[in-house]
Formats: sequence, structure tokens, C-alpha cells
Amino acid sequence: MKYGELGRSGMNVSKICLGTMHFGPKATEEESHAILDKALSMGITFIDTANVYGGETARGRSEEIIGTWFAARPGVRDEVVLATKVYGAMGDLGPANNNRGFSAYKVRKHLADSLQRLRTDRIDVYQIHHIDERVSAEEFWGTYERIVTDGDVLYAGSSNYSGWGLAKRQMQAWQRGFVGFVSEQTQYNLLSRVPELEVLPAAQDFGIGVIVYMPLAGGLLTGKTESLDGSRTNQVEREYGIRIGPENRQFRDFSQLCRELGEPEHVVATAWVLQHPAVASAIVGVRTVDQLAGLDRAAELELDDAALQRLNEIFDINDGRRIGQGRSPEAHSW
Repeated sequence: MKYGELGRSGMNVSKICLGTMHFGPKATEEESHAILDKALSMGITFIDTANVYGGETARGRSEEIIGTWFAARPGVRDEVVLATKVYGAMGDLGPANNNRGFSAYKVRKHLADSLQRLRTDRIDVYQIHHIDERVSAEEFWGTYERIVTDGDVLYAGSSNYSGWGLAKRQMQAWQRGFVGFVSEQTQYNLLSRVPELEVLPAAQDFGIGVIVYMPLAGGLLTGKTESLDGSRTNQVEREYGIRIGPENRQFRDFSQLCRELGEPEHVVATAWVLQHPAVASAIVGVRTVDQLAGLDRAAELELDDAALQRLNEIFDINDGRRIGQGRSPEAHSW
């Protein structure tokens, strides 16, 4: 396993981050604990969750499962970097405040509840789950400054932000003498190159470490030749407007290249996102212990220029200048 600093912080995280969205809905507590044990033995010391994870009827369940894992393994809490999120409705604040967004009022309760479920005294990276354009700079950073001063949170992070959103918030933080965001979570993979336009350059310039989610595009980049109705891969097929199968030349060519490299598809796809200089870590959301296989290799694999060029050719439609690939404004200007 390889490690690196998360943004401008002095904190190191593993290049692979364990995502826990499936803990509860897809993996039992026992299975989830086994996944956590295996991940830690592989050197994966970065764990990501959210207060809303657990399913529509059991929000908070993912955090609870991680909390029981900590409780059953004394000392393990200090071996990992723990990240969770706030923004979504938890159904616990009454109709006037039971909505999505960020406020000092919401954070007061939701942070306390997350700490209780996780059975810990602090959150290492407390991330706003989505950009909230309504909240003022004073309330936003004043809230983060308070919870950091209290010791309940060590670092602030963002998720699903735009490039301009990162720039705006980071400048506000620095004007207040606060460190600002150390991380940004964004969806990035060989099939979703839009972050290359502005999010990745902005994050890199402002010293914000990017944590990539869906590096395997929900299973599309794992070498599958078919998806089951109702599966996550089937859902992503619809979202991306792509069908896997023998008739799809992109996926055939990708699998062929992976065979030539002597590496599985999921390893190559994960290694590709990690090779971007803005990316600090890639989140893998697994449902079984077996799905962790090879991910330590993905953290170590360095693709050469020839392999990177071939991947660009496979997953680019025409001449490398389509919208969504390359840095703004060069990618969409004449």
C-alpha cells in the first residue's frame, strides 16, 4: 500500500480508501467487520462513510457498524483516518430544518450523533456532502472553526463541489486565517472525465486533495460482460447511457489492453485515477471481502505513457478534444 498527504494537511492517508455505503443495506454487520479487518491488514487505513448511509429506512447504520468495529477492537481507532459527511436530511430536526443543506443548527446535532454512532471522540475529516450555495461564509466557516476548536473535527472536506465552488470557499477560509478544505470528493473515472475541466485543476492549485469515488464506474470497468436488472452496474449503465456486453468495442478493447498489461480491469482503472497528480486517494465501495482483492496492487501500479495514451484512445470518441476531457479552457476553446 502507498500513502500520501491529504491536500495541504500534514496527515497521510492510504491511496485506497474504504467506502462503506454498502454497510447495512448490502453487507451485514459481521460481513462489514470482516471487510474492515481485511482492508486494515492490506494497509488500507482510510475509511469513508456518511451519516445518511444505511438505506432509506436505516440512515446512520453504516456509522453504527464502524462504531461497533472500533468498540470490539481496542486501539484500532488510532490506526485509521476516519471521514464522514453532513448535509442530508436525517428526519430528526422537525419539518422546518429537516431538509438538505448545511447550517450551524444542523451540524450541532448531526455531528454529535455521528460521534455517538461511530463511538469515537473525533472525526478526522468532516465533509459537506454537497455544495450548499445558500449558506453564508460566516456561518459556513464559523461552524467549521468552532467544531475544529472544540476538537470534535480535525479537518474540513467537501464533496460534489464545482471548481468555482472550491475556489470561492477556499478564498473565504484563507481570508479568515483558517486552513479551509483539505479534500474534495468527486466522481472520476475513465468514463467520466468532466472533473478534468475545472475541479481537478482547482483542487490541485488550492492544495485540496481529491478523493475519487466510483473509480470503477459502478462496475462498468471491472470486465463484466453483463449486468443484472436492478444492480448498481445496471443503474450506472442507465446513468451513463452505456451498455456493457460483447457488442461494446470500448470494453472489449479495454479488457484486451488489461490482458496485455497482465493486470485485471479493476486494478488498471483504479491505478489510472490515482495517477492524476490532484488525486490523493480512490474510494472502493465493496460488499464482500473478495472484492478487495488486488486493490493494494492498484495503489502501486504505475501506467507508462504508452498505456495512458492507449486508454485515452479507447475511452475518447474522436481526437482527444471532446468536452469533458482535458483542462479548461483548452478543452472547449478554439
